[in-house]
Amino acid sequence: MKIRDMYEAAYRSGISADPRGRDGVARILQRAKKVFDEMPESKRWEFDQESLVNPYADTRILVGDPEKEISRILVGIDLEVGEVLLADALRGRGTTVDLLFAHHPGGRALARLEEVMGLQADVWHKFGVSLAYGDAVLSDRKSEIMRALHPLNSERTIDAARLLDFPLMCCHTPADNNVNRFVQSRCDDLGEDATVDELLEMLKDIPEYREATLQGTGPVLFEGNGGRRTGTIMVDMTGGTSGPVKSITKLAQAGVGTIVGMHMGEEHRKEAKEAHVNVVIAGHMSSDSIGMNLVIDQYERQGIEVVACSGFTRVSRA
Repeated sequence: MKIRDMYEAAYRSGISADPRGRDGVARILQRAKKVFDEMPESKRWEFDQESLVNPYADTRILVGDPEKEISRILVGIDLEVGEVLLADALRGRGTTVDLLFAHHPGGRALARLEEVMGLQADVWHKFGVSLAYGDAVLSDRKSEIMRALHPLNSERTIDAARLLDFPLMCCHTPADNNVNRFVQSRCDDLGEDATVDELLEMLKDIPEYREATLQGTGPVLFEGNGGRRTGTIMVDMTGGTSGPVKSITKLAQAGVGTIVGMHMGEEHRKEAKEAHVNVVIAGHMSSDSIGMNLVIDQYERQGIEVVACSGFTRVSRA
């Protein structure tokens, strides 16, 4: 496969699993085109034209020729300078790495992470929260994330990859969309009458979570009681990063009884406790691994060899 083929397959996989549906994604792309078309010619150099076909600002080819043919990829949840040096060491030992493939974004894909957060409103809407409320509360949260990310040295890994002649690509929200749909489907099959303990056991039957359990980072109860029934389960694993704290109370009022997430901060947990919402944290690296595996399966079918590192657990469903 060429890098361009892998990149297009990644964001298309995200579209197929997007909680907004294909029509919702099409509207996002149409709005981007409208902004570009109405932009003065003198300002168009600032516009990220990839957003006209790819709705995920956190998924990009960061370094390398898109036409390069790829046979083996080094995949990690976080690829930083150390992992670039690891790829160089592998190359020195005779293991050629054609592409560095990261989950968490870098460069512009990290700096504009807030641009993907809007889909959280669509996730909440499926559970009874109005889109107007979601858009309103996410506006401030998106600005907060932009301010937090803006001063970061987000080009370090990209510079290292360029200097050592490694192409680098990241795939964030498309992978998160895939794991969100994957886990939500299994939670829906479990039903509202299941207990939280039964939910935990179901998650631990998934290979990536089973492996994480052995490592001490598998699914755990963060808030609530294992003997309680779950009620409506909402899986919260996509949308860039954590939403606003108060959204948890709004979800509880809409009827959500249990949230299944990758991770959760202490303020969010306290809000869940006040709202009597169970919180199950499935695991960060393991959840990201599921999402990446679902994307990578299509590469494997095309003969791509995968070398796993940096928290990524490869499980093939190809």
